[in-house]
Amino acid sequence: MRILALSLALLAAPAWSQSPRSGLEFQGEDIRRLQGDDFANPAMLWAERGAAAWQRKQGAANTSCADCHGAVEQSMRGVAARLPAWDARLGRVSTLEGRITACITREQRAAEPAPESHDLVGLLAYVALPSRGMPLRVDVAGPAQASFERGRELYAKRIGQMNLACTHCHDRQAGKTLLAEKISQGQPTAWPAYRMEWQAAGTLERRLRACFLGVRAEMPNYRDDDLVALQLYLAWRAQGLPLEAPGVRR
Repeated sequence: MRILALSLALLAAPAWSQSPRSGLEFQGEDIRRLQGDDFANPAMLWAERGAAAWQRKQGAANTSCADCHGAVEQSMRGVAARLPAWDARLGRVSTLEGRITACITREQRAAEPAPESHDLVGLLAYVALPSRGMPLRVDVAGPAQASFERGRELYAKRIGQMNLACTHCHDRQAGKTLLAEKISQGQPTAWPAYRMEWQAAGTLERRLRACFLGVRAEMPNYRDDDLVALQLYLAWRAQGLPLEAPGVRR
């Protein structure tokens, strides 16, 4: 009965129409302090791991990320703020994780990193660092449009036993309290992020899959096209907000 009552309340609530706001604004003071201090932010431990992985030679090509891209501070500045985006080499929309994975498998000729592996999340955090503070600006026109429209559709689609869509929580109920936590707008500006519930840093895909679990829906596989499409739509929805990754969330 509680689940039914919650579902009905969310479905009946009016749409939320305020301007885009970072998820950090919906966090408690303790989380805001952690994210505001790089020495306290636990996600920075993963960024340090990523810095080591950036320099590590691997694969049949025996090359490192640094061999091709040089210093991350220059070569990766702004990159994380522009992704996901259409990748002509891959023939599809790609996230930052997709780009990194393609480099590892195609250029270094190494094994594909497992989703949520520490080194992969570390590389994501490290590559995102030079773009911190830069506004999200993604291109959803041209060849990326089909994926964008799919993401928009998924955001509004009711799924799972609770018959809820992303919009029912993150538009209609943003700012209200659910299970002692404030519901955010679901903006993707902090990812990868250290999440207290996980006691680890993780990707936006992991967080999205947790939402599928929360509404009792069939969970898509990591790197599924639908998850990529949803990430593109979310990045477009957050246009203009500054990138905060690697962030901290409860």
